[in-house]
Amino acid sequence: MPEIQLGAHTFQSHGVQVAKIHMHDWLILFLLVIIDIVLNVIEPFHRFVGKGMMEDLMYPFKGNTVPFWAVPIIAVLLPLLVFLIYYFIRKDVYDFHQATLGLLFSVLITSVITDAIKDGVGRPRPDFFWRCFPNGTWVYNNVTGLVMCTGLKSDIKEGHKSFPSGHTSWSFAGLGFLAWYLSGKIRVFDRRGHVAKLCLVLTPILLAALVAVSRVDDYWHHWQDVFAGGLLGMVISSFCYLQFFPPPYHADGWGPHAYFHMLEATRNGLPTTTNVNALSVRPTEMESVSVQSHNGPDRSRLGHFNSMPNQDGMRE
Repeated sequence: MPEIQLGAHTFQSHGVQVAKIHMHDWLILFLLVIIDIVLNVIEPFHRFVGKGMMEDLMYPFKGNTVPFWAVPIIAVLLPLLVFLIYYFIRKDVYDFHQATLGLLFSVLITSVITDAIKDGVGRPRPDFFWRCFPNGTWVYNNVTGLVMCTGLKSDIKEGHKSFPSGHTSWSFAGLGFLAWYLSGKIRVFDRRGHVAKLCLVLTPILLAALVAVSRVDDYWHHWQDVFAGGLLGMVISSFCYLQFFPPPYHADGWGPHAYFHMLEATRNGLPTTTNVNALSVRPTEMESVSVQSHNGPDRSRLGHFNSMPNQDGMRE
């Protein structure tokens, strides 16, 4: 289907309008942040760890190859940089806003689910022994055989948060969303056999996978924790992307739903400030948008429409 631009939609011209339409979504994001903070403050479930179980939890207690502060950079700031670059190329605040909103929802929903499961499961990390007994001296309850930890309370608390892997789930949530975004923008499913496009799309997934591998190498997680975290992040990012964008293989997969809602509202003579969630959507959204002949009487009503070049450099 043809790609159509209604002039330039910048932060100055449409930014406030788009943000107001999704004000409730931003409020939900703020609520998710508060919930996640609470989940990190409360004490997780301390699963029973006995003397016989400790033999599998005696891996070295070491630092993180990917530190905690680097995860937001990888999972959030890196995708945002890509969105910003595309904004300066296309001048489409609808795309930037929806991509940013979808990314934040993907990461925060994943974070809340991950931390909630961590607190509920309380699985000990592979390095739990050295967190529990930093001096190497074993102390157990003579009756129950339960370990009597002598280490730092903060280390022990983190030692009960192995499942699932937070680094992994957050990385796959952010970079998985970026992979979806890139696949739509470069039309990886255009059936022209450009494998180079697929390699570009898989690059964020590879980066997320390397983060996941580092968690096992650092003995902070079991392989099951990493697998579950990666699966959780990819599933949530997929749902969040499809909430704001058509599937990448769709004819309109290059743009957000909000952009096509705006086109339809303009064509029907509705104010573009109308809440886009209230507009009806046809199966193929661009089918409802038509461009008249260059000499037609309706072209002036539609404003300055600029068609995007197709894959062969021709105007569609």
